[in-house]
Amino acid sequence: MALETANLTVEGMSCGHCVSSIKNSVGALNGVKQVNVDLGSKKVTIEYDPQKVDTQILKDTIEDQGYEVK
Repeated sequence: MALETANLTVEGMSCGHCVSSIKNSVGALNGVKQVNVDLGSKKVTIEYDPQKVDTQILKDTIEDQGYEVK
C-alpha cells in the first residue's frame, strides 16, 4: 500500500477547536493515516491511501466543517 500526502491550504482556522475539528473529521475517513494541522501557515497535511479516499473527499470533509480549502 503506497500512501500519498495531500498538502492543503485552509482558510478560517484560528484556534485549537479548529485543529481538533479538522483532525477528528478527516482522521475518521477510511484510508486516512495521519492528519497534521499548522495554524500559523494555514496548512493541513494529510497522509492517506489513494485506493480508499481521494483528495476531493478530503477537501469536502474539511469544507463541511466550515473552512475554505484554497
